[in-house]
Amino acid sequence: MGRAFVFGDGIDTDALAPGRMMKRPLAELASTCLESVDPTFASTVRPGDVVVGGRAFGIGSSREQAAEGLKYLGVSAILAASFARIFYRNAINLGLPAIIFPYTGEIASGDFLTVDAASGRILNVTTGKEYEVAPLPPRLLRMIEDGGLTPHLKRRFAQANP
Repeated sequence: MGRAFVFGDGIDTDALAPGRMMKRPLAELASTCLESVDPTFASTVRPGDVVVGGRAFGIGSSREQAAEGLKYLGVSAILAASFARIFYRNAINLGLPAIIFPYTGEIASGDFLTVDAASGRILNVTTGKEYEVAPLPPRLLRMIEDGGLTPHLKRRFAQANP
């Protein structure tokens, strides 16, 4: 369970990982995550919290640091009405659940949410309202549970070649 941080449409990769920070260590880059939209986000988000975005979340460049910064800060899932295709895949590849959630307008910043990516159930603990959305496919869930694409592939190859 985590608090919701709600953002609108068109949150781009430059808001998530500012270009001026791209050559900095991940901790420094993450400290500027979403600062152009919410200057307090990086200092107030806690492990388990959930980012809720509108349409076209993660639009812009293909920089994987946009998803990497969120994961580094402890975000447990991203719910959005829609995702930029490359951002969506980067998030999943890094082990960060990204879930299509058409009810973003019903979530308020600070609401407490539980997210079950396997069943597609999201509960707004604050309001008591439960939502059902398309669950993530089992193959993507396994990748997320393994910590992302690289650890997942290492595990699979180790099992195939003991």
